[in-house]
Amino acid sequence: MENLLTTEIINDRTLADLLTLEFLVSITGSVLGAMIILIAGFMIGGWLRGRIVRVGQMNRHLDDTLFSFVGNVVRYIIIGFAFLFVLNTFGVQTTSFVAVIGAAGLAIGLALQGTLSNIAAGVMIVFFRPIKLGDFVEVNGQMGSVKEINLNFIELASPANVQVIIPNSQVWGNTIVNYSVYDSRRAEWVFGVGYGANLKDAEEAIRATILADPRARAEPAPFIQVNNLGDSSVDFLVRVWCASGDFFQFQADMKRNVKEALDAANVDIPFPTRTVINVAE
Repeated sequence: MENLLTTEIINDRTLADLLTLEFLVSITGSVLGAMIILIAGFMIGGWLRGRIVRVGQMNRHLDDTLFSFVGNVVRYIIIGFAFLFVLNTFGVQTTSFVAVIGAAGLAIGLALQGTLSNIAAGVMIVFFRPIKLGDFVEVNGQMGSVKEINLNFIELASPANVQVIIPNSQVWGNTIVNYSVYDSRRAEWVFGVGYGANLKDAEEAIRATILADPRARAEPAPFIQVNNLGDSSVDFLVRVWCASGDFFQFQADMKRNVKEALDAANVDIPFPTRTVINVAE
């Protein structure tokens, strides 16, 4: 028992020294100081995060995701410094502690390479912003509206309103098709008419139908030309610009409208046929 009491514990102090009233009073002060430092660290970190997030919310041209990410980073840095101050309060050498944390971080990093690659890709996505909340995108073969972007994955809502989760490493490492970046898009169709059809009448019917729709833009000028002489049809290639928000419905509507216009103009629309000849033996 005597040997235990004389054993050195910390800073040349034995267990007997640590059990004295003087030490207990001093350690109580250190504990109170540590609690004050931690509370102040959490409060300052939370306040700074809130201020940074509000800056992004005040201007609709700024990306909320970016400011939220920066706010969280600042908050964790403040809390980290608070913990270092607490360790200094108890006489712990922070330089050796930081070295231990670095070694542990290296080991953890090697064990969590996949997760860390997602986080690294998430940082790149947040800072370079190839996609934003609300964008309609196609990533890694999946198409949908962006609902959430965080450091591990992005969440899409598919056109059928199905949740799609894509890890950030598969987002940053693949081609991203963003349909929401530009205000206008070019719709494109191929309409086939019969070889016996009057091509001038067919072109006029197509042009009048397309331009009669208010979603079609006169500038740049629509492109309507014979593009291919197929096996059973003369194909018109039609390209017209419209607003990005109108693209899908506009493209679908014109297929039916042009077909009805060609029927009204008595323009033959061919379809593949097959002639079977029975050769008697």
